[in-house]
Amino acid sequence: MSLKSVIIAAAAAAAVATSAFAGDAMIMVHDQYARVSSPTAKAGAAFMEIINKGEAGDQLIDVRSDVAAKVQLHTHKEGGDGVMKMMHVEEGFAVPAGETHVLQRGGDHIMFMGLKQALNHGDVVKLTLVFEKAGEVEIEVPVDLERKAEGHGGHSN
Repeated sequence: MSLKSVIIAAAAAAAVATSAFAGDAMIMVHDQYARVSSPTAKAGAAFMEIINKGEAGDQLIDVRSDVAAKVQLHTHKEGGDGVMKMMHVEEGFAVPAGETHVLQRGGDHIMFMGLKQALNHGDVVKLTLVFEKAGEVEIEVPVDLERKAEGHGGHSN
């Protein structure tokens, strides 16, 4: 195993589970990673599993990062013409009590627009997830340009 692989694995392990507590809400983030389509891309995305271990539902209402000019909660929806389109989800994503909401390619995700720097394999992006009840959850998201689309093990929201 190369030194770079060991460093990437260590960063990913350190970032695997982040938790926030607020009243009856307990939010955990697992299996987070970010991608770009090419080294010169001006946009990218982050994916993860958001787990609510609490007794009350919560809502992911915002996301912030210094890595891009604009960071938004996005999803894919089919338009009337049958073409899939990406769109901002202003109300955010519900994370019901005891359930997991998966942010994945082709579905709900975090979108980076106007990247201020290249995202290279092994880099780490700092994100602040803002929840209605749990408040702000700061996480580190490793950039993984090698992960296949089925990286979340087939979970669904």
